Amino acid sequence: MKPLFEKCGRYTTANDARAAGLYPYFHELQSRQDAEVVMEGKRRIMLGSNNYLGLTVNGDVIKAGVDALERLGTGCSGSRFLNGTLSLHVKLEKELAEFVGKEEAVAFSTGFQSNLGIISGICGKNDFIFCDRENHASIYDGCRLSGAEIKVYRHSNMDLLEKKLASVDIDAGKLIVTDGVFSMGGDICRLPDIVELAKKYKAAVMVDDAHGLGVIGRGGRGTADHFGLTDEVDIIMSTFSKSLASLGGFMAADSFVCDFIRHNSRPFIFSASIPPASCATALEALRVIRENPSLVTHLADLSVYMKRELKSRGVRLIESPTPIIPLYTTDMTTTLRIAKTLYERGVYVNPVLPPATSPNECLLRVSLMASLTKELIDEAVGIIAKTMKEEGLTDE
Repeated sequence: MKPLFEKCGRYTTANDARAAGLYPYFHELQSRQDAEVVMEGKRRIMLGSNNYLGLTVNGDVIKAGVDALERLGTGCSGSRFLNGTLSLHVKLEKELAEFVGKEEAVAFSTGFQSNLGIISGICGKNDFIFCDRENHASIYDGCRLSGAEIKVYRHSNMDLLEKKLASVDIDAGKLIVTDGVFSMGGDICRLPDIVELAKKYKAAVMVDDAHGLGVIGRGGRGTADHFGLTDEVDIIMSTFSKSLASLGGFMAADSFVCDFIRHNSRPFIFSASIPPASCATALEALRVIRENPSLVTHLADLSVYMKRELKSRGVRLIESPTPIIPLYTTDMTTTLRIAKTLYERGVYVNPVLPPATSPNECLLRVSLMASLTKELIDEAVGIIAKTMKEEGLTDE
């Protein structure tokens, strides 16, 4: 074995889980991403998708993608910087900026690439980045790529954030970056406190709203709007792969910041642009959200309903104000076993394991879609409660 691949040979974690019959990943989906799916030949209730508003199966969104594919072809074969900018990209950016309340927007080819491109484009070796410990992996990678000094603070710990801010020269370049809605716990960042500290210490604020757009705020406008702080947040980032039912990502900010990114962000400049069909579906999904704010309200109502039903059955959950519902499962083996049992009984959820959690704080992550019905939720709650009770993880 060549030295480079020795670490690959030593890696046995996945095979150990396979051998134990507990491997939870790469289940094959054989239907559309919807409230009910077919996975590996069997019907499952989908409680593990980020398709929050259910728009992946919306007829208008699908038609927009098909029309763009037929009219504009399969791809752009180049970067936005050169031959890859369609009028469709420009329309999408304009409507995204208007929706979230910023001057301009810049679309990236993926959500992960968005964070890489924004953070590494804005920050450099003489700057400082203040990062919540539970931020998404793409934020961490963007911070590393930037060359700036990274200062991580404990999750939502504003006292520690202030201490770290105070330790840096007041006139140094500083960025506070945080998830808006944290993807594992479903909690919302303490944005009012972050904005106050940013003003005090002359820092810029960036919010990753991948799980906030379409979920909170007026008509789904996200975390900054939820707190009435859109004007105080310098950069809003989100993805197309969740509420917007497509693939890609964007940043929204003041015009001069967006223009700087377009000409200085390597992940933006040197990547092929979003294919026409993906761009068109994101644009149509945005229009559906804008015209149907009741979708966001309905999702919130379903979330309240399911949490109440789970608690009434004694299921232990972490309280959150969003459609992300974390269920206590403690250790990794128990978590994998419960996830497997639920899957076999027709409910798909996501196991959350180290390094995303500490070894004894593993979770099952339930995420809801507006396309779910109360009947499906009731069916899923019954299966979850039965399984958790069998494992001794209910209060009944």
